[in-house]
Amino acid sequence: MATAVATKTYKNLIDGEWFEKNEQFDVENPATREIVGRVPRCDRKDVDRAVKAARVAFESGKWPKMSAGDRGRLLYKIGQLIRENAEEFARLESITNGKPIRETRLADVALAADCFEYYAGYTNKIHGETVPTPGNSFNYTLREPVGVVAQIIPWNFPLLMAAWKIAPALCAGNTVILKPASITPLTALKLAEVITEAGVPRGVVNVITGPGAEIGEYLASHPEVDKVAFTGETVTGRLIMQMASGTMKKVSLELGGKSPNIVFADADLNKAVDGALFGIFFNQGQVCCAGSRLFVEEGIYDEFVKRFVEKARKIRVGDPLDENTQMGALASESQLRKVSEFVEIGQREGATLAYGGNPITNLPGYFFEPTIFTNVTNTMRIAQEEIFGPVVCVIKFKDEKDAIFQANDTIYGLASAVWTQDLTKAHRVARAIKAGTVWVNTYNQLPNEAAFGGYKQSGVGRELGVHALELYTQVKSVFVDLNEKPMGWYDN
Repeated sequence: MATAVATKTYKNLIDGEWFEKNEQFDVENPATREIVGRVPRCDRKDVDRAVKAARVAFESGKWPKMSAGDRGRLLYKIGQLIRENAEEFARLESITNGKPIRETRLADVALAADCFEYYAGYTNKIHGETVPTPGNSFNYTLREPVGVVAQIIPWNFPLLMAAWKIAPALCAGNTVILKPASITPLTALKLAEVITEAGVPRGVVNVITGPGAEIGEYLASHPEVDKVAFTGETVTGRLIMQMASGTMKKVSLELGGKSPNIVFADADLNKAVDGALFGIFFNQGQVCCAGSRLFVEEGIYDEFVKRFVEKARKIRVGDPLDENTQMGALASESQLRKVSEFVEIGQREGATLAYGGNPITNLPGYFFEPTIFTNVTNTMRIAQEEIFGPVVCVIKFKDEKDAIFQANDTIYGLASAVWTQDLTKAHRVARAIKAGTVWVNTYNQLPNEAAFGGYKQSGVGRELGVHALELYTQVKSVFVDLNEKPMGWYDN
């Protein structure tokens, strides 16, 4: 497995200027364990600088004077530049995250470009409304940007999560401080280059790198930040809410999941097996909406498991830069340890390890086998806690009522799927499942046009689609009295 790129020192972007710091940290290629980059370790002073730059850009720079149409053209240009630099983005994403390059090219990079182009078309369609009011008066609303937005993104989809955050925020006229995950910051920094090249005014987008426990928490509590948007673990999301409460800033959270993937006996079995494989092993299972609880109706359970294991055995695990690789490396050594620990927990709980369960030691990085547990009960830790790796729990259910009960028996509610050829049943079950997304006879479909977000402890708010603009705008009501004479309640 060849080294992808030579080690390079990267800069951060604040107020349109690129800067280095003496204090840096390494970025590792999880597939080779080699250092591929060094980035600045920012501190609270850097956060203050970034927030100040974003505040000035929002209040008095070129940004608030720019027309909605011009903002749209800038966003579209960003999307086009992502496409022009697609191969570099794909390569950077693979060598820092570990996912196969054919996934980064066809999914991460393409969808990120789509995201900017989608919101480019919305800049001049954000508007208020007129409201019928009593008497001789006139009321209308304005939908205005929130202001300075701190955005903290995870390591599993570094470029795509940056696009999901930045594109709607800029569409609505906000300014941004983006903090990427420390282990995968390189595509966010490349995106900052593209944003600068597109002509976005200085201070509108600032990208800083550093430890979440220091600068991430500071951003969440910063008095000059008007909103914080976070994607990551539920535990961290609770912390973000607490920190943001001190200044009553707006908060949106896209958090963890333990998504139920329900296969009924009348499903197209081959299609359901393929969909379940994609639902859990895409991106090595490091997906917040991964179908990690695979519910199979008891009448087809044994046959389904047989086919599922047979196909899992054929998954090609290897070098993320190899075009034939279907599953790459886990993102970090700590993630490899976590997945290994959960496999041990599952075995202790009495689940049957039907396939996999081991790190792959003949490869140099953090690789783990596709792993399938059977004879799992929904109360086991492996069925209730987010593993965030290529581990699936295959759980038996009796009937529709039982499937719905077990599917909803979790603190999470991010996504779900239903496999059946009975569309009446599909609609009925979709209504009953407490999750922000329900896929029917498919999995992991996330177009930019469709809202995405969670119920329960899977988050607050919706990303993507028109609904994301609700996160980045606020409504102002303007009331005009049209009477020629003043109000008379105080007349003598």
